[in-house]
Order: sequence, then C-alpha cells, then structure tokens
Amino acid sequence: MSRVTVYSTANCQYCTNVKALLEKWQIAFDEVRIDTDNAAMKQFAEVTQGARTVPQIIIDGNPIGGFSELTEMHMDGELDELMRAE
Repeated sequence: MSRVTVYSTANCQYCTNVKALLEKWQIAFDEVRIDTDNAAMKQFAEVTQGARTVPQIIIDGNPIGGFSELTEMHMDGELDELMRAE
C-alpha cells in the first residue's frame, strides 16, 4: 500500500492534474474513486473529516488537501521532506 492516497472522480480536471504531478514527481499513490463506489464515498467522508471536494490527498493517513495544497507543499519543499520521512 502506498503512503499517498488520492480520492478522485472521473470528470475532475484537478484530480487528473494531481495524479499527473505525483507521477511526474515519481511519488507512488493509490487512487480511490468515490464516484463509482459507495463504500469509498463513506471512507472518503470519514478520512477527510467531511471534505466535499476532490481531489483530496492523504499522506501517511493525514489529509493535506487538494491540488493547491499539494503544489504549495512542493514549492515550499515540504513535500520532499514529508516523502523522505518514514
């Protein structure tokens, strides 16, 4: 299981962008589609503490937010530090 989980839907450009960035940065992730699975939708609500938008990114069980938060973390060097930590 990857340390990173991306909750997404099929018709979400931000979801596509997040997945492309993670692949570009060579960060492995698991994708959970909440538009096709009711159990995944319930898990999404619990893990993200009621978030209503996708994508939502979880790293090591901690919700970090979506596309904007991911790119900010990367620009600030926080993402690299987080991914190095075990």
